[in-house]
Amino acid sequence: MREIFAGLPWWVKWIAVPVIALVVFGGLIASVVGFLVGLLFKVLAFVALVGGLIYVVRKFTTRSSSRSDW
Repeated sequence: MREIFAGLPWWVKWIAVPVIALVVFGGLIASVVGFLVGLLFKVLAFVALVGGLIYVVRKFTTRSSSRSDW
């Protein structure tokens, strides 16, 4: 493989081959990146919702316990 690439000009190795790889595997790369971004968004949304739920529950439990002290 190295002998094949050794005889080629620099622009074929550094421009043409990566462009061909992006054209051939571009859909796969885009779907994987899209899946990862969607997964990251869902994880962040889950963390925010659980954090908000914990905040609301603690706020109401401290409020109700302070009322029962009176």
